[in-house]
Amino acid sequence: MRTPWIVGVSGASGTPYAAAVLRALITAGEPVDLVVSRAARLTILDETSLSFRDAHWEQDLTSWIGLAPNDIRYWPAGDLAAGPSSGSYPARGMIVVPASTAACAGIALGLSKDLLQRAAEVNLKERRPVVVVPRETPVTRSHLLHLVELIDSGAVVLPASPGFYGIGAAASSQQLIDFVAGKILDTVGVKHDLLTRWTGQLST
Repeated sequence: MRTPWIVGVSGASGTPYAAAVLRALITAGEPVDLVVSRAARLTILDETSLSFRDAHWEQDLTSWIGLAPNDIRYWPAGDLAAGPSSGSYPARGMIVVPASTAACAGIALGLSKDLLQRAAEVNLKERRPVVVVPRETPVTRSHLLHLVELIDSGAVVLPASPGFYGIGAAASSQQLIDFVAGKILDTVGVKHDLLTRWTGQLST
């Protein structure tokens, strides 16, 4: 039985993180169900000058991530009758990357305003892995409280905070993006080679 990772892309800045996660999942041979919010389409357009359209999602996804989609199922964000809206739909878990403050609030409060929020709530109630990747900074008290609510509900809150070890001060933006994507995939147990791992320093 096909059991995909659900990847939700919300409207926060940081869509390159989502692209890196999607590329790595495809490369690892993992099935993926993709949900792109309406706000995320605007952010993708702003950050990449590329459109993401329901009717042309395969072509647009290939242009966006630079890799042909393999075993990816796309669900429009407005389709609340879609498979991932039900707990009986088989899934391994969900990654919300990037996660806007609105998406975090909606998931934490169980608002189910769109399929992204509903699918995340479903995976939380089914006790599946859910990783939420907030990027916005600074944060307000209400945002922090919503993140605490997500943690209390069983989610992993993984801020998009890249590390510089193994990269150095002259790190490229893609290396920093891949570091965060690698940490996300570590959290859900998917193998990758996106980051240089800390091994400790030899004493002298």
